[in-house]
Amino acid sequence: LPWGSCGGALTAPSPQDWEQRQEEDTLLIERILLLVRNVLHVPPDPTEEQQGVDGDASVHDRVLWALHISGMDDLLKFLASAQVEQQWALHVLEIISLMFRDQSPEELAALGQGAAGAEHGEDTRELESLRQRELAEKRARALQRPSRHSRFGGSYVLQGLKSIGERDVVF
Repeated sequence: LPWGSCGGALTAPSPQDWEQRQEEDTLLIERILLLVRNVLHVPPDPTEEQQGVDGDASVHDRVLWALHISGMDDLLKFLASAQVEQQWALHVLEIISLMFRDQSPEELAALGQGAAGAEHGEDTRELESLRQRELAEKRARALQRPSRHSRFGGSYVLQGLKSIGERDVVF
């Protein structure tokens, strides 16, 4: 088989295997990818999903876990990143999009952050409270100041310094 022995875990082919691959092997790879795509493409059954206990993994999640245990996710990563396996890029892209079909981007981003996201949220709240406290102090200082400024607002005449029109300079 092109991806290792059938009885054991699947392994990624080496680059020289690509050059030696026969037409039958290429067809087998394509059929495996199409099978995985078709299995992931099956829509969820709402009646079966409702019967499960809250927090129970859906059928789709269990299929994804089985693909992970079998090593298929590593093969998909290899096929997506290997330069010599570009012919499978669209199949792999479709499989990956089907893997994430029930997930929202916000959920995925929150899962990736984990404890760091909680710490970030804590830091954000702390910074916001410090900012609010600083603004309150600034307002309190502004209210304590006298309403009139101490600067003289009149005009000044500089004697001995002439302006353009032969008069004293007025500020």
